[in-house]
Amino acid sequence: MELSSATLQTASDTLRQWALDEDLKARVMANPALSAAAGRIARRYTAGPDADRALDALDAAAHRGHRGSIECVGESVRDPEVADRETQVFVELAQRLGIRSVDAGQTVDPGQAVDAGQASATISFDLSHLGSLVSPELGFANASRVAQAARDAGTSVMISAEGLGRTDLVLDLWERLSRDFPETGVTLQARLHRTPDDLERVLSRPGPVRLVKGAFHEPASLAHARDSEPLNVAYHQLADRLIASGHRVNLATHDAALIGELRDRHGDALHQEHLEFEMLQGLGTELLDSLRSDGFVTREYVVYGPEWWLYVLNRIAEHPERALLALADLAGPPTA
Repeated sequence: MELSSATLQTASDTLRQWALDEDLKARVMANPALSAAAGRIARRYTAGPDADRALDALDAAAHRGHRGSIECVGESVRDPEVADRETQVFVELAQRLGIRSVDAGQTVDPGQAVDAGQASATISFDLSHLGSLVSPELGFANASRVAQAARDAGTSVMISAEGLGRTDLVLDLWERLSRDFPETGVTLQARLHRTPDDLERVLSRPGPVRLVKGAFHEPASLAHARDSEPLNVAYHQLADRLIASGHRVNLATHDAALIGELRDRHGDALHQEHLEFEMLQGLGTELLDSLRSDGFVTREYVVYGPEWWLYVLNRIAEHPERALLALADLAGPPTA
C-alpha cells in the first residue's frame, strides 16, 4: 500500500507535536519498558549515551576528512540545578576536546578566540538546555561558561535553533553572548517567514551562521510547509545572501536535490574555506563523503546523551517512513 502525501504529512505533524510534548516525554521515560523500547529506536540517530562514544564518532568523521560538531542533546530544562549540572557536562566536554587537540599535536592557546574553521570540532547546544527557560540570565550565564571553556580548549560554540516561540529569546541571548565571544555561531531556520529579517541582524556579528530548513511544528501562517517549493526558494534566497556576504556559513541539509541546486547555482564559490556543508551523523554519510571527495569543506554533527526525545522524533518526522525502521529497531537488543 502506498501512503498519500497527505497521510505522510499528518504523520509528520503528529511526530513533531509529540517531540514538543514534555508530559508525554516524561511519561515514556519514567516507564522502564517504554524507555528501553524508545532507547532502541534512538540508537539509530545518536552516537550513544555517553561522551566516549561521541568522541570516537568525531574521530571517525575526522578520518573521513570532515570537521565535527558535538552536542550532549537536551532541551527545555526548567530546574536551575539541572541546568547547572548540564552546563558542567558541556564544560567538561570542552575540556576533553582541548586535551584531544593537544594530544593530536594541535596548538591550544587558552583564552584566545578561535575561528570555527580552525577547530577540529565545535560544540553545539540549545540554550533551553542550559536554563534559558528558567530565566534568560541563567541561560546567559551558563552559555558564557561553556563558551569560555570552549575558547580555552581552542574551539567555539554554535547555538542551535529552537521552536518559533523561543526564537527571540535565542537571538537575544546569542547577541549578548557574541559581544564577549564573537566566535559564537547561531542557527537560522529557512522555514520561518521572519528569517530574512533575522539574517540581517545576525550578519552584524562575525560568528558563523548555520542555515537549516527547520524541524519544528509551526503554524502555517508563520512558516513555509516542509518539503515545499516556497521552502526551497527561501533556503536559496538565504543561502544567496550568506554566500555573497563572505560570512562563515554552514549549509546544513541532507537534501541531495537542494545541494545539487546549490552547486549549480554557485559553482566554484562553494569551494571557499569559510563555506561548509554540514550533516547529522548517520543521516547523510555517503552524500557528505562525496562532497568531501569533490573538494568541499564538510562537517559532521554528532549528538549523544540520554535526553534525545525531541531530537530523535524530529529526525523520524522529517521522513515518516522512518517509523518503519523504528518498528524494526524495537526488535534489537536493549540499550546499554
